[in-house]
Amino acid sequence: MRLLFVGINPGLWTAATRTHFAHPGNRFYPALVAAGILPWLPQFAAGLDDAERAMIVDAGVGIANLVDRATARADELDRVELRAGAERLTDLVAERRPAVVAVAGVTAYRQGFGRAKAATGEQSEGIAGARLWVVPNPSGLNAHDTVASLARAYAEPARAAGIPGAVGDAPLA
Repeated sequence: MRLLFVGINPGLWTAATRTHFAHPGNRFYPALVAAGILPWLPQFAAGLDDAERAMIVDAGVGIANLVDRATARADELDRVELRAGAERLTDLVAERRPAVVAVAGVTAYRQGFGRAKAATGEQSEGIAGARLWVVPNPSGLNAHDTVASLARAYAEPARAAGIPGAVGDAPLA
C-alpha cells in the first residue's frame, strides 16, 4: 500500500454492502478513475467483487475510516469518536506504513486531530511517518465538489505516493 484514503465513517449503504464509499451517489471511485489512480470503474454500489478489490490493492491503494460506527450522516459523530478514530488511524498507519495518507473530510480531520484551522491540501505535520493530505469528501452531500475537482485533489497525494498513472490535471467530467 502506497496511499491510504481515509473516509470519515461508513454510511448505512456502505455498512450494508461492506464496501467503502459504496453509496450510488458517492463520487469516490469515479474520481479515482478520472485521476488515473484506478484503471476502470468498479460497480461499487452493489459491493466490490474480488477482482475489483484486487484492482484497488494492485493500484497501491488502501481504504479505511476514522470511525467504524455507521451513521446516515457524518455529522452524527461526536468529537470524542473522531479523536479516538484519529488515534486508531495513527496506529494503523504506523503498522501498515503507507507513504501517504489522504483524509477525506476537512471538518472531521479538524475535530479528530485537533487542528481547528486546517485546510485541504498537504498538512505540515505527517502521521506516523507518512505524508498527510486532507482532501474533499466525495459524498453526494458535499455538493460543491465535482468528479473533476475531486480527481484533481486526489491525484496530488497519489503522485506524492508514487501511484503510476495519477494525472496532474484530471479531465473535466
